[in-house]
Amino acid sequence: MKLPRAAGILLHPTSLPSPNGVGDVGAAALRFLDVMTASGLRVWQMLPLGPTGYGDSPYQCFSAFAGNPLLIDVAAPTQVGPVENFSSHVVDFGRVIPHKRALLDAATARLVPDERYRAFVAANATWLPDFALFIALKEAHNGTPWTDWEPDAVARHPAALDRWRRALATSIERVQREQYFFFAQFFALKKAATVRGIRLMGDLPIYVAHDSADVWANRALFDLDERGHPRVQAGVPPDYFSATGQLWGNPLYAWSTHAADKYAWWVKRMRASFRLFDVVRLDHFRGFEAYWEVPGDATTAAHGRWVAGPGAALFDAVATALGPLPIVAENLGMITPAVEVLRESLGFPGMSILQFAFGGDGKATDFTPHRLSRDNVVYTGTHDNDTTVGWWKSSGTTDSTRKVADVAIEKAYALRYLNADGHDMHWTLIRAALASVANTALIPLQDLLGLGSEARMNMPGRPTGNWGFRFTWEQLTPGILDRLRELIATYER
Repeated sequence: MKLPRAAGILLHPTSLPSPNGVGDVGAAALRFLDVMTASGLRVWQMLPLGPTGYGDSPYQCFSAFAGNPLLIDVAAPTQVGPVENFSSHVVDFGRVIPHKRALLDAATARLVPDERYRAFVAANATWLPDFALFIALKEAHNGTPWTDWEPDAVARHPAALDRWRRALATSIERVQREQYFFFAQFFALKKAATVRGIRLMGDLPIYVAHDSADVWANRALFDLDERGHPRVQAGVPPDYFSATGQLWGNPLYAWSTHAADKYAWWVKRMRASFRLFDVVRLDHFRGFEAYWEVPGDATTAAHGRWVAGPGAALFDAVATALGPLPIVAENLGMITPAVEVLRESLGFPGMSILQFAFGGDGKATDFTPHRLSRDNVVYTGTHDNDTTVGWWKSSGTTDSTRKVADVAIEKAYALRYLNADGHDMHWTLIRAALASVANTALIPLQDLLGLGSEARMNMPGRPTGNWGFRFTWEQLTPGILDRLRELIATYER
């Protein structure tokens, strides 16, 4: 896939301004499109949009197909009682979720089902009934994982499911209405982006959460024991972010079962994602060539083994069903020549991160600007990185994976390479990204605003306290937007 030369922004909708404590895909998102248009930005990358659970991570969702109800724009009715005052800089999920829940309940109750609603339910019959029943059952069981429900519900006995559908009909209908609202608003946003010449870029996690409708309804597709628990789990070995690796806890796929079914579940999943987005970042592409398998009872990812993934067979099957695949491969981490051979054979652009460009040995890396190619997607940093300001200020004294001496060498090399003095380092990296030959340059909004580590979106390996960053419209000053627009024009993006 060849991407046109363009600049874009990395921003999850939860980070948008909103009076309800969390951003959404409604009015604020439409306003952000206008900001992008005026600045010359032509790509908006988001994180996964699914309904989140414990830890509020968009990479641990209750469904690979559903939308997050928190992202629905719901106008508050006439205020009765005390006004909710939410932080404009951080999403307080503990307070926001019940507040938004009350607004959503009122909105779904007011919806009068019509032909459009019935058509939506029919068009999504391959996943919506299972998801709605899953959420209703989860609520009926006080939020416990599906493996702790009654055995007949865990095993999905048809008679038991029919009984539960009748008992939980009101909750099931509410969930379906929420999904109708979400997709109606998101497709309106996509249409508005297309009119403005802006491409939406999504993020498709390689794995799904164990406590999800996907696993509950498709147990044969995952490597589970007889009780439904993961026999082995996903993660990565020790890396830049964690000295003990990252233990994700997701169940691994029973790839032979997927292959026997011509990867039908993946075809369905990618078709759904391509309907939402013009381009999709495929998370942890490395795992399709070989993945890190950790025992199901492990408490860290330090000890595991590499196991061969499905390779090109998966993507060939999806392409046969859907045509050319608009995918960007997230090829970060422990990348072997075999991973790059697979990516290049499929024609997927890869990713380059400028925060990783200046090696601790004072030498160039694969991410150093003069080593990039046109099919790269270059970032100053990603949602997993510190902000560029935070990265530059870090001495390595609080990060066990970065030695103080290496950080000093890294910084000296970066200053020499970029011909910089260290002042406004976020703008220095933004300029380097935009000036590079990489066809797509993406900037996290935190870097555009020059924010420090307090605005970091995610700390890999930390189970809670992530995903909360928000900004205000006042922070997007005319000076920042004018400077960005000038750089975009200078480097022909």
